Amino acid sequence: MNPAAAKNTRIALVTCPSLAVARKIARAVVHKHLAACVNVVRSPVESFYTWEGKLEQAREYLLVIKTVSERLKKLEREVHRLHTYDVPEFIVVPIIAGSAKYLSWLGESVKNPR
Repeated sequence: MNPAAAKNTRIALVTCPSLAVARKIARAVVHKHLAACVNVVRSPVESFYTWEGKLEQAREYLLVIKTVSERLKKLEREVHRLHTYDVPEFIVVPIIAGSAKYLSWLGESVKNPR
């Protein structure tokens, strides 16, 4: 585990209403080098939230997007452009530590965004 190598790596979490939307976003952000890797959690997660004053319950698909801090603004714009929700979830958490080789690959994978 190498905390120093993780200093600017991030995980963005995004929920999607369907597997098709999740896959569309995942493909686009990796293709554009805004993310090194996206995991699509294929088993729906059950989400509870309020929307327009009502308690809602929905089955959603979770994206776990690995990127670096320098790509976050473009990544967020791309997620919003492709997403079908008015207010898509886009939450970012730091990667505290990880395999040095993996983190190096992650950084190299997003060096030249399209």
